[in-house]
Amino acid sequence: MTDPDNRRGGPKYIKRAYRGRNIMLVLVVILVVFAGIFGFRALGNAQKAVDKSYESAGFEKARNTDKLLKGRKPFSILLMGTDTGELGRKYKGRTDSMMLAVVNPKKQTTTLVSLPRDTIIAPVGYENQFPTKLNSAYELGSAETSMQTVQAWLNVPVDYYALVNMRGLEQVVNELGGIKVTSPLSFKYNPDTAHEDAGNLYEFKKGSSDFTHTGKDGKTKSYNKMDGAAALAFSRMRYQDPEGDYGRQARQRLVLEGIASKGLSNPVQLADQGFLSAISKSVKTDLSFDNIQQISGNYLPAGKNIKTDHLVGKAYNTRSGSAEYISNETKQGVTDNLRKELDLAPAETGPPYGGAVDMYTADQHALPVP
Repeated sequence: MTDPDNRRGGPKYIKRAYRGRNIMLVLVVILVVFAGIFGFRALGNAQKAVDKSYESAGFEKARNTDKLLKGRKPFSILLMGTDTGELGRKYKGRTDSMMLAVVNPKKQTTTLVSLPRDTIIAPVGYENQFPTKLNSAYELGSAETSMQTVQAWLNVPVDYYALVNMRGLEQVVNELGGIKVTSPLSFKYNPDTAHEDAGNLYEFKKGSSDFTHTGKDGKTKSYNKMDGAAALAFSRMRYQDPEGDYGRQARQRLVLEGIASKGLSNPVQLADQGFLSAISKSVKTDLSFDNIQQISGNYLPAGKNIKTDHLVGKAYNTRSGSAEYISNETKQGVTDNLRKELDLAPAETGPPYGGAVDMYTADQHALPVP
């Protein structure tokens, strides 16, 4: 893929390519795919949890998604993460991380593309909000707007979505009795201030699952596994990470992988009503229980070969703050790859800002004109 800003490649990009590992395992566990693992009663409990997590995207999709899964065809799913609010409520907020995954059962591959949250966008249906950031699409119009905007922007059909609330996953981690996660970097973080301030300070060490916590009393304690509060602190830090949002997304995936690993090490505990309740409060998706059973039965081998990619743009100052413009030249390579993985014919990538923006409007904001 051509990168006019010459900001991709090198060791960091190669290292990042391994971070999508186990993403299908994570998706399966987070969406509570317990078919074939438990008895009838537990399976029934799992279905209740998935039913509570289900929320329609609210629009007619570009493809017949149920037919895709029944025909064992490649499908795409927009993965979104947030760490505010309770998903059981009619929650509005911005998505801290967004990734578009394409699962191809024939090739047995899963392609995962990270979408920068600060990308300058005109959300579909809310073009009057231009220029705003990609992470605002959910706040403006929920999953429907996020899916339609990404679909238009890349000219790639978005078949499903899954929204994970990292704050809600505190309870999930606690229900599991804690998880072990190896930190990819050393850092200190106070979740109350988002900096290295005393009073509620965590210190994580690169290459280790051990960490310390210093409370308001000034006493420091050491731990070798994370409870929910520690997992949330680990996944939220952004400002000290040399890779910014990319680094935070990677740590969020590590927490999800930790949950998956701990859960599958003792599958019986996943049938616990407390765990199932915690999952249902932490996830929203338009995948039905039948959809999930089809994925667990026909698509899991695609998790053996994970390919990751990301988009990098040029920095601009907008009314929404510092943001990134990603050129069509850069997007085209991602569009080509995703459409190929979906077994679709090549096509030109979508408009530079997703929704329709005329040249005058873009020029008025000192942004590249479409």
